[in-house]
Amino acid sequence: MALLAAGCMWGLMSPIGKAAMNAGISSLTLTSMRMMGAAILFWIASMFTPKEKVSRKDFVLLFFAAMLSIVCNQGLFIYGLSLTSPVDASIITTALPIITMILAAAFLKEPLSKLKIIGVVLGTVGALTLILSNNSAEIGSGNPVGSILCLMSQISFACYLTIFKRLILKYSVFTLMRWMFTYASIVFIPFSYQGLSQTAYESITLIVWLEVGYVVLFGTFFAYMMVVFGQKILRPTTVSMYNYVQPIIGAFASVVIGLGTFGWDKGLASILIFAGVYMVTQSNSLQKIKSKDIGIDCKK
Repeated sequence: MALLAAGCMWGLMSPIGKAAMNAGISSLTLTSMRMMGAAILFWIASMFTPKEKVSRKDFVLLFFAAMLSIVCNQGLFIYGLSLTSPVDASIITTALPIITMILAAAFLKEPLSKLKIIGVVLGTVGALTLILSNNSAEIGSGNPVGSILCLMSQISFACYLTIFKRLILKYSVFTLMRWMFTYASIVFIPFSYQGLSQTAYESITLIVWLEVGYVVLFGTFFAYMMVVFGQKILRPTTVSMYNYVQPIIGAFASVVIGLGTFGWDKGLASILIFAGVYMVTQSNSLQKIKSKDIGIDCKK
């Protein structure tokens, strides 16, 4: 439920964030606002939670976790999106569960069951169907360099899900996120300083500020909180599968506001995506049950 909520927040963030950028806020400026705003919110929230002592070694790990999950993931994707078409960028994001499944199997020894593989394939097909049906006119208009950067952003996040599983289990959501977003903000400021300093803040309307507020509060603060909560309970491949919820929410949002129509292709794509997520989740549940059974037999 936490990952589903995060996927919905991110799905709505795409049209809302795009509206803010169309109003004059650059992508780098909005990304920097996300990082700094989330850092401030997580520090405030940490004041009302039990204090945790972070070891020096883990401070270094938190820095690299921030580089992979926030700076590289968001920075490379935004820069890649500026060079390629939204369609190509969206198509490449469907590679996240596949990359995560491979890395988790290689480094975390996460089992590759037939149910899990079929679920990932179904989800990928569903997401591609949804993306292509919405943007068929734009296919092939992207830049290869931009596409490569978008792919690298997905690889960086997949590496984060796989490499830092133990670190995520060690600390609370607020301890993890306050330090990771603080590190990310410091590293990203040199890239976004010019945009931040040149933005005409006095001309920004209340509606645009509300859009920015949604991106910071819901699209970043609450969404990342939900993702880390899910990471503590579920395996990396399952976490990555909820990435497919975003195009569904984006498509339905466009229908609601009158920018799109709902047809059989969207319905089929949604069914495939949710079926894929369900199969991957069920695969993990069955593996846990088998592990418990093995433990009982061993005791006997």
